[in-house]
Order: sequence, then C-alpha cells, then structure tokens
Amino acid sequence: MKFATVEDTQNFGRRLAGILRAGDLLLLTGPLGAGKTALVQGIGAGLGVQGPITSPTFVIARVHKGPLPMVHADAYRLGARPDPRAEIDDLDLDASADDAVTVVEWGAGLVEQLNDEYLRVRIDRLDDDTRVIDLVPHGGDWAQRLESL
Repeated sequence: MKFATVEDTQNFGRRLAGILRAGDLLLLTGPLGAGKTALVQGIGAGLGVQGPITSPTFVIARVHKGPLPMVHADAYRLGARPDPRAEIDDLDLDASADDAVTVVEWGAGLVEQLNDEYLRVRIDRLDDDTRVIDLVPHGGDWAQRLESL
C-alpha cells in the first residue's frame, strides 16, 4: 500500500485501529523518518486514546489511556546489554498486553516472544516522501482481519 502524505499514513492508522483488539501486538519496522510514529498517531486516534502521541524514543514506552488502551514502545535505544531482550523484559510490556494494544517501533528480534500472534508492519519512505506499508500477519486471525482493510 502506498500513501502520499503523513496525513494519509495517519488515516490508514485510524482504519487499522478498527480491526484491533485488546491483546494485539504490532511490530513496526522501517528506517528513521519512515512514518512509524505517524502511523501510531493514527492508530491512537482510531482507538480514542487520550493525549498527544509522540515518539517514545527517550522514555522507551508510554501507556495511552482510552476505551482500548495503547502501549507505545520504542526499542531504538535498547541494546546496551549483551542480550537486549532482557531490556524488553524489564519494560514489563507483557504486564498490560492482555488489556491493551501494544505497538513497538524498532522491536524486530526483540518483542516477538510477547505474543505468538502479531502483525509486522514494514514502512518505507520513497524519495518522493511516499510511504509504502506492508502488513505481514503472524499467526492467529490476522490474515482474516486484514482482509477488511
């Protein structure tokens, strides 16, 4: 899927939020500036969470309250330990996993163990600033849910 603007990416996030439910894990990958946080802003708006959504790079994780809460984490700065998965474990993301949608930027290879069923979202930005988003379902009923998009 291709999106010409940041607003288009956010609008897609709102649509994606419509198929999400408590316990879902989304793993966002892509280079710096690709639009991961813009997508999360749209997801948060679609879920009706409270407050602004900004990149949690320096705080690592934020919980956004709402009818369906969202945990937004950024693993970009993790990795100071020999096993960065230990840092993920220290965040206790699994503590709220059943009650919220968990979205992790830069978590490839680190957070997949949180849930056997997750959605990998790959975002790339082309030279003309178009965003290309690929959705890769892993387990569960993700493939069926994605058909409605």
